[in-house]
Amino acid sequence: MSATTLKPHQKELFGQPIGLYILFLTEMWERFSYYGMRALLVLYMTTQTVGDDRGAGLGWTNQEALALYGWYTMLVYVMSIPGGMIADKLIGQKKSVLIGAIILCLGHGVLVLTDIWAFYTGLGLVILGVGLLKPNISTMVGGLYKEGDIRRDKGFSIFYIGINLGSLLATMIVGLVVAKWGWHAGFGLAGIVMVLGLINYIYGQKYLVHVGNFVPSKGDSNAISYGQLYSKLFSSPKQLLFTVVLLLASAFGWYKLGWGYGLLFLFLTAIAALLMMIYKELDTQVFKDRFMVLLLSFIMVIIFWGAFEQAGGLMNLYTESNTDRVLFGWEIPTVMFQSLNAGFIIIFATIVASFWAKRQLKSKEASSLFKMALGIIIMGFGFLFMVFAAMEFEKSGTSSMIWLVLAYLFHTIGELCISPVALSFITKLAPVKYASLLMGVYFAATGLGNKVAGVVGESASEFGEYTVFLGILVFTVIIGSLFIMILKPLKRLTHGAEDNERVMHTDETEGFELADKQ
Repeated sequence: MSATTLKPHQKELFGQPIGLYILFLTEMWERFSYYGMRALLVLYMTTQTVGDDRGAGLGWTNQEALALYGWYTMLVYVMSIPGGMIADKLIGQKKSVLIGAIILCLGHGVLVLTDIWAFYTGLGLVILGVGLLKPNISTMVGGLYKEGDIRRDKGFSIFYIGINLGSLLATMIVGLVVAKWGWHAGFGLAGIVMVLGLINYIYGQKYLVHVGNFVPSKGDSNAISYGQLYSKLFSSPKQLLFTVVLLLASAFGWYKLGWGYGLLFLFLTAIAALLMMIYKELDTQVFKDRFMVLLLSFIMVIIFWGAFEQAGGLMNLYTESNTDRVLFGWEIPTVMFQSLNAGFIIIFATIVASFWAKRQLKSKEASSLFKMALGIIIMGFGFLFMVFAAMEFEKSGTSSMIWLVLAYLFHTIGELCISPVALSFITKLAPVKYASLLMGVYFAATGLGNKVAGVVGESASEFGEYTVFLGILVFTVIIGSLFIMILKPLKRLTHGAEDNERVMHTDETEGFELADKQ
């Protein structure tokens, strides 16, 4: 077929479907809006109502701000589970992304208003919008390629660059906008770029006609019926008993900690019951063992993000109040320091990937579990520099920004060892039938990590930054080391899921070389 007769969705640009670049730009602007909002949130809440050059804030205490930050960032990711279910069962990924983008535009638009009702309403809309958009746009990227297409990995790498480019631009630009025009101008900018993402997505529909469409699952043996799984719980005494115990714990949590935690515990109970029934339904011990290892890996995910997400919370506040941010006579806006993470990712992503690939080809330990455990340790050592920063502040009343740079560097290297690896690990170990659901559970684990980050950050008001930073350092190194110590039995339970990767890696490399020559 000649190039002139190709339909829009069949056309390519630089060897990739044009649809990839439509999704790339949509996700880039969505991430711009999210990370721009994330960078401003705690600072805006803790700024006094009389305001400063950036305008009035909400005047909340650090503890109050970090508590809401934890809830917000958790719910953004937890909503990926119902967002994925809505797409699978009702409207498909394409419409879910469209509706999510529209809701995000509305949410950021409402946040421009200064009333407190607008603040809460805007946050709620952003949570709903991201929950619909984020899990489904990634699924659409995979749908651009047929099974066995060697361009798939490269396509996802390009898409991942879009995510980090959006984060980098947001944290570089939003801080400057806020410094000159105020908080709500920053919120407004996030809304404007989300509108650009929506326009791009609508314009690019002709390149996406073959992906993300809703397909009813009638007669599909691989379709999941969540209702049937829950109904089988009543004929499973052990699983039912454990669920009842969790429900009682949720009720106690509601009574002691309030309705917010009560609802969270009820949601987690529902997910735990579902996972228990999935485990029971698996028909071989190999699948059962792999499923358990996968759930254990989610513990590492929660711990990692519980520490890493101090960037938008406690570390953000520390940068604002305790760090000397003057460089060559210019005071760097606090928000801009969060651009270090995205910048370091763009610089080091291929370097870290190449390191692990070379190590794997030399038959050295390079399993996903090892990478993830090491990632936690490396990220934890980033807090060693925050300990040094806190010590310097106690002595002189200020601390150097170099400690922040080094902390973000180590956090980024740790992220590159765990974040993309965890996503890949799910595809290797999860039963095909439940792969999408477990991807949603992964995002929920990320969300729980964000909530843990808020809770840990809140404790700084009682124990001080030095104690919190030191505690995170010690805890993450211990947890990462424990997982390395039990690495061998965990790998046995994967039943060789990664044993053939070295050969496959070589074959894929040859495939790429052949494709380039053609």
